[in-house]
Amino acid sequence: MISLVSLFTDFAGEMLYPIMPVYLKEIGFSVLLIGLLEGVAEATAGLSKSYFGRLSDNSGKRLPFVQLGYLLSAVSKPLMAMFSNAWWIFFARTTDRLGKGIRTGARDALLSDEATAETKATIFGYHRSMDTWGAVLGPTMAWLFLFAWPGHYKTLFIIAFIPGMIAVFITYLIKEKKHDKLEEKKSPSLLESFVYWKKSPAAYRRLLIGLILFALFNSSDIFLLLKIKEAGYTDTQVIGLYIFYNVVFALFAYPFGKYADKIGLKKVFLLGLALFAVTYTGFAFNTNHYVYFLLFVCYGLYAGCTEGIAKAWISNMVDKRDVATAIGTYAGFQSIAALVASSLAGWIWFKFGSLTTFLITAAVTLIVILYLSFVSKRSEKSLQG
Repeated sequence: MISLVSLFTDFAGEMLYPIMPVYLKEIGFSVLLIGLLEGVAEATAGLSKSYFGRLSDNSGKRLPFVQLGYLLSAVSKPLMAMFSNAWWIFFARTTDRLGKGIRTGARDALLSDEATAETKATIFGYHRSMDTWGAVLGPTMAWLFLFAWPGHYKTLFIIAFIPGMIAVFITYLIKEKKHDKLEEKKSPSLLESFVYWKKSPAAYRRLLIGLILFALFNSSDIFLLLKIKEAGYTDTQVIGLYIFYNVVFALFAYPFGKYADKIGLKKVFLLGLALFAVTYTGFAFNTNHYVYFLLFVCYGLYAGCTEGIAKAWISNMVDKRDVATAIGTYAGFQSIAALVASSLAGWIWFKFGSLTTFLITAAVTLIVILYLSFVSKRSEKSLQG
């Protein structure tokens, strides 16, 4: 049921992803203002994930946070089309990201509750697979709609409200297990990520160092799409490759999750990072259209090896009562790091070109692989569950 919720929510969100920059430019947003909008939105999501994760752990409840979070994201879609005033657009976009921040930790804790230590990667892998099928259906729907009705962007925002509300409806069919409240009664801080970091298990902190270092150089997928656009792909081909990448991701996230539960989460995760390094090295040097197709296969496989497994890995090493906080802290740091990564990548690209941008990212990924390969024996045992 949770995976279906994510599928319909991503259907709604990814339907708008390819046309969001075009729509914002049409209503008068400059590239700088678009960047500021996304920065504020991601910062909102990042700072709120750990806060609401701790609030969920403190209360012993998950479902209310999930329901409210998905509702805010659904409602934000038509709000974007109601007015074109910059402040209103900022409000609507921030509402969407706040919804993500409210639900993320609690939702992943619900998923964790449905698994044992031996099936965590399978559960999270299945969820990521379903979630990503939404990211396949959404852009496909947008492509078909705009093919039939070019330029009708506002109508798409209204249509996106429908799958968003279907997701909200499904949340009311979920039955939540009872959870114990934390003994800690104090209200969480807005900087809960840093508060939890200090008292979290050492193995968790070691893992997060590697994950956040990777996130600091793992820039937006937009840079990959920009690269193939520069290589001569048409707009239709660019959207098609983006959909294709999500198909590969969706197909392999679940089987990679099951495989990770059998051979160890760390091994499959490191395989994913190796595929990522191959992808970015390929993007640095390649000029052949057919090779770009193969590189997007590698990129989809990387996502299938890492996205769900990272959360499964984390949930296996912390106290069950802290799962929402631990995952929320990771997701929060990851969101902020993603903002830094994209800004840094844009600056390096502007100053030194795309080859330098992709090679630096690939090099840092190899450093992360080495770091996670040589964590202490004690940490390694904890990380592999």
